[in-house]
Amino acid sequence: MIHSYIKGIGKYLPDNVVTNQDLTKYMDTSDEWIQERTGIKERRYAHRTEETTTTMAVEASTIAIERAGLTPQDIDFVVFATLSPDYYFPGCGVLLQRAMKMKEIGALDVRNQCSGFVYALSVADQFIKAGMYQNILVVGSEKHSFGLDFSTRGRNVSVIFGDGAGAVVLGATTEANRGILSTHLHSDGEMAELLAMYNPGTHANHWLEQPLADFDQAEIGEMFMSQQMLTKGQLYPFMDGPSVFKKAVVKFPEVIQEALDHNQLKVTDIDMLIPHQANLRIAQFVQQKLGLPDEKVYNNIQRYGNTTAASIPIALCEAFEEGRIQEKDLVCLAAFGSGFTWGSVLLRW
Repeated sequence: MIHSYIKGIGKYLPDNVVTNQDLTKYMDTSDEWIQERTGIKERRYAHRTEETTTTMAVEASTIAIERAGLTPQDIDFVVFATLSPDYYFPGCGVLLQRAMKMKEIGALDVRNQCSGFVYALSVADQFIKAGMYQNILVVGSEKHSFGLDFSTRGRNVSVIFGDGAGAVVLGATTEANRGILSTHLHSDGEMAELLAMYNPGTHANHWLEQPLADFDQAEIGEMFMSQQMLTKGQLYPFMDGPSVFKKAVVKFPEVIQEALDHNQLKVTDIDMLIPHQANLRIAQFVQQKLGLPDEKVYNNIQRYGNTTAASIPIALCEAFEEGRIQEKDLVCLAAFGSGFTWGSVLLRW
């Protein structure tokens, strides 16, 4: 049977370090307040004009492709996960393909926010197992800093997020018990609006108290984006933190256990768990629930904040570079995010 495995991995973090103390210049917060709620000490912000979601992805992808012993021309397909694309459309996949001068290969964009990389990895895994492609570049990249509300009004969201990119090259192998063993994806849209960025969007009349027919075309145009939306902070992300936390601490352990049960393995068989870096308190809760020791869980949210779709490949790359992951280790990746969506990947390194 054909399996997919990680042939190369890379990451990129911007040089600009922003501490919790730095944020106190813009909002009523403190280092103690942020650390107590999230575990975050600092994060990275991309250059406002010289770095984009795509340029950071290029940096991470270049390293991953080189470590795989390949060139950009060897890549058969691109799967790009992000919630912060360069443009409303087209997606970042084609921009990456252009920037890296790849062949006219397919490029797929995945919009599953914090679960984006897990979903992207699952999609790529299916393509490899089906024999359609041999080398797939899977990317998670985010530039949150350009779209956050740096005021006291927006602090509950803005203190959490950071910028960065991670990438892997997924290749084909027939070696038994190697690579991705299984992937598990879920969603529940019942509470989708509890973690969302509503505007700009095409919903328009969803928020109106009177029929759309009562408005003229100019007024309807302003429903997509207007000065009023900006003034009221309606162009920034919204998050009901406590509700997200309650859901996440249930679904994280569930989907990890699902992966283990599917492969007839136990929690004690895990050599490294890499959760999406949403909140250190969530990760610690999940670790305690599963009974895993510190050396078997990798967290770096303290240094980078939540880089959503980029957080798992960045953490996976760091753990690999630090020697925390060795050949044949059982590695579990898990994520939970907006939608709500969640998922897990179990792989043999």
